[in-house]
Amino acid sequence: MTQSLKPLTHTYSSSRYIPIGKIEKWTKTIDGFLAESDTAQVKISVIREGIIRIQASRNSSFDPNPYSIVAEANTVKFSLKEKDESLHLQTSLIQVQFDFQNGICSFFDKDGALLNKDDSLGISWIGTEVTCYKEIQASEKFIGLGEKTGNLNRIGRAYTNWNTDYFGYGVNDDPLYASIPFYIGLLDEKAYGIYLDNTHKSVFNFGASTNRFAYFNAEDGDMDYYFIHQPSVSQIISSYAELTGTMKMPPKWALGYQQCRYSYYPDKEVLTLANTFRDKEMPADVIYLDIHHMEEYKVFTFDGEKFSDPRGLISKLKEKGFRVIVILDPGIKTEAGYIPFDEGKAQGLFVNYPDGKEYIAQVWPGWCAFPDFTNPKTRTWWMEKMAFYTEAGVDGFWTDMNEPASWGQFTPNLIEFDYDGNTASHRKARNIYGMQMAKSTQEGSEANLPNQRPFVLTRSGFAGVQRYAAVWTGDNVSTEEHMLAGIRLVNSLGLSGIPFSGYDLGGFAGEATKSLYARWMSLGAFSPLFRAHSMINSNDSEPWAFGEEVEEISRSYMKLRYKLLPTLYSKFRQSSQTGLPIAASLAIDYAYDPLVFLPAYQNQYLFCDSFLIAPVESYREITKVYLPKGNWYYFFTDQPSKGGQVIYQDCPLNNLPVFVKGGSILAFQNDIAHTAAKNDGILRIHLYAGNEGSEYIHYEDDGVSFDFESGEYHERIFTFSPDEQKLMISEATGNYFSHFDTLRIYLHGFTTDKVIYDEETISLKQKSFAFLDKLSEFDPLPDLGFPHLSIPKLKYLEITIQSKKMEISGLV
Repeated sequence: MTQSLKPLTHTYSSSRYIPIGKIEKWTKTIDGFLAESDTAQVKISVIREGIIRIQASRNSSFDPNPYSIVAEANTVKFSLKEKDESLHLQTSLIQVQFDFQNGICSFFDKDGALLNKDDSLGISWIGTEVTCYKEIQASEKFIGLGEKTGNLNRIGRAYTNWNTDYFGYGVNDDPLYASIPFYIGLLDEKAYGIYLDNTHKSVFNFGASTNRFAYFNAEDGDMDYYFIHQPSVSQIISSYAELTGTMKMPPKWALGYQQCRYSYYPDKEVLTLANTFRDKEMPADVIYLDIHHMEEYKVFTFDGEKFSDPRGLISKLKEKGFRVIVILDPGIKTEAGYIPFDEGKAQGLFVNYPDGKEYIAQVWPGWCAFPDFTNPKTRTWWMEKMAFYTEAGVDGFWTDMNEPASWGQFTPNLIEFDYDGNTASHRKARNIYGMQMAKSTQEGSEANLPNQRPFVLTRSGFAGVQRYAAVWTGDNVSTEEHMLAGIRLVNSLGLSGIPFSGYDLGGFAGEATKSLYARWMSLGAFSPLFRAHSMINSNDSEPWAFGEEVEEISRSYMKLRYKLLPTLYSKFRQSSQTGLPIAASLAIDYAYDPLVFLPAYQNQYLFCDSFLIAPVESYREITKVYLPKGNWYYFFTDQPSKGGQVIYQDCPLNNLPVFVKGGSILAFQNDIAHTAAKNDGILRIHLYAGNEGSEYIHYEDDGVSFDFESGEYHERIFTFSPDEQKLMISEATGNYFSHFDTLRIYLHGFTTDKVIYDEETISLKQKSFAFLDKLSEFDPLPDLGFPHLSIPKLKYLEITIQSKKMEISGLV
C-alpha cells in the first residue's frame, strides 16, 4: 500500500545527478521518522531491533514491492534525538545517524563502531535511475547476492539483477536466471546485510571501475532497502529470512535422488528407467517428464501416442516407489480450440500490450501467449488447470522458461502486467514473474493435493522465492569448471535465504567424462537438491551409463545419501524455521578467517552443519584442503587433524574429500530403496570426540502431509557435552511415533572401552566399519587407484530407545 506524502515542487532532469539535498523538515513517526528536502522525501523505519528500512522517493508517494516482504509489523523500542544538524536513531542493536545537510546515513553497532556509511554522494537520481553510494572500508568483503557467478568475495565486480534465460552460461557470466538483491558486508569481527527491495533491473557494484565507492541502484522505482545487523552472519541470514520468509517443509521424497532428461519418452522408456534403478539397487525417488510428454509441447496435455495412459504409467511408477514431476512452461500456444488458450483469452488472463492486445512470442509450442501470474485471477485459473496433472497422479512440478523466456531473448518493455491491481510494465514485473509462477504452482499443488506438501522446482525467482520453490541453477555445462561454479552458486543462494537449491549433476549441455560424472555424483550426495539432468541428442547420462566403476561409485554415494536422511531431514526442518542453508559457505561460521576467501578454498562448505566438503576436480589425485579452527576427522578413516591449517588430502575418484567436525552428532539409517521404504528400526548415531560440544535436533514426521503442524511429529534433542563426558537425549516431544526403536551409537575418536547407561556399565563392542561400499575388481589386473577406506576398530553400543530422557556418560 502506498503512503500519501505532500506534493514535491522539484523539476526533473533526465541526465544529471540529483542528490537528496538539504533536509528542510522532519517528522517523527510511530516507527521512525519522515524527512523532506526540496528534491525528495526519506522515510526511515525500525522494523526489528536489528533491521532498519530506508525509503527515498522523488514522487509524492512511496511504491513498495508487494511480493517479497512478509514480516509483520512489530513494536520496537527506539530512541530518536536531534543534535549537531543530524538525527540519531538507536535500537538495542543499531545506531543510525541521518545528516540534515545531504541525507547521508551512517550505521553503527550498539557500541558505536561504524558498520556502514553512505558516500558523500548519498542517495541520488539520474532520470528515473536511483542509486545509493556506499563507502568501502579497509579490507571489507562482500558475499551473497544469490545466483551470481565469480568468487565468494564479490569485491571488484559488478552484478546485474535481470532474470535471464542463459543456455550454457560461462562460469563468470552475469546475469543468470534468478535475482536476489541481498548481500552481506564483512568487516573486522563485524557484519551487516543490505536487501534492496526493488524489482526493477538493478546493479550492485562492489568497486568495479572505481576506487571511490560501492553502490546499488535500480533503473526506476524507489530507493527502498533494509539494513540488517546482528552479532553473527548466520543471524543476519535468519533476519533476512524473517523479512522475506522461509521455505515450507518439503516432502521427504524431494530429498531423495531425482532423475531427469530432456526427455524420457515414450512411456516404455520411463518404465525401463524405473525398473533399472530398482534392478541395479540404486536408491531413487523421482522421475521427471520434460517437454516431450506433451502434445506438441502444449502445457496441460499428454502426447496421446507417446503417453497413451499417463494415469496407468504413474500408478506403476508409484508401485515402485517413484514420484513423478512434470515440467510446466508458461507459454500457452495461440491455437483456437486449445482450451487453456481459449479460456485465458476469454477471461483476460494473459500479459497484454498497452492497447489490450495479447503479447505473443515464440517458445517451444510456437507462437504463445503468457499468463499474467501477477493477476490473482490468473493464479486461480492456473491452480484449477493443474488438476489435469494431479488427477493423473503427478506429485511435483518443475517451472521452467519462467524469466519469462522466448526466442529472440528480447521481451518488449512496454507490455503490461496486473501487478495485483497496480498495473506495471515489463521493466518492473520481469524479475518477479518466475516467483509468481512458482507461487501459483505451489498453491495449485496444495489445492489439488489436499494435505500433501508441494514440491515445486523453479529456474527463475526473486527475493522470497524460497517460500514457494526450490531453485536449480539452470542450463549448466559438462565441464570441471562448471561443476565447481555450481558449488559456488548453491553456496551463494544459501547465503541469500534459499536453503533448497542444486545443480544439474553431470551437466545439462555437453557430455560428461566418466571421471567428471563420478565426481559430480559424489558432490550431489552432499547437495540440498540431488538431481541429475541431461540434454537431448547427448549420450545417456544415468548413473549406470558410464561403465561399471562409475556405476558403483555412483551407487555408493547414492546409498550414502539415503543413509544420511535422518540428519538431512532434521536439518531441512531447522532450515524451514531459521532460513539457514543446508550447504553453508564457510564464510558463515568462519566469516573473519581470511583463508576461507582464497580461490583455493572458497568452494569448501559445511553440509548439515557437521560435514566439511572440499570440492575438487575429478582428475586430481591429491588436493589441498583448509581445515578451519577446531578439530576434524577424515570421514572415511577417522584420521584426526587439528584445525587452522592446510593439509594435503588424497582424493581418488571414489573418495570425495569429506571431513567431520569434532564434537558432532550425526544420525544415519540403513540402506533403503526410496524415502518411503521402511528402515530396519535402528537409528545409527555417530558421535565424534571433540573439545567443543554440539546439539542435534532429531526430527521425524510422516514425510508427506501437513499433520506435523498440529503436533504429529517426533522430536528429541541429542546434546554432547565434552566437559561432562556425556551424551544426553531429551524426552521425546510430539504425537508421532518414531520409525526407530533401537539406538546404535558409534564412538569416533574416544579412548574409553566402557560407558555408563541407566546406572549400568556397558562394555563397548567394536567392528570394522566403512561408509562406502567396496568397489568390485572388474579387471583382474591390480589397480591401486581406488582404495577401499574403512575404520578398522570402531567402538559402539546398542540400546533400546526410550521416550524418557536418556544419558550415556563416561565418554572419554
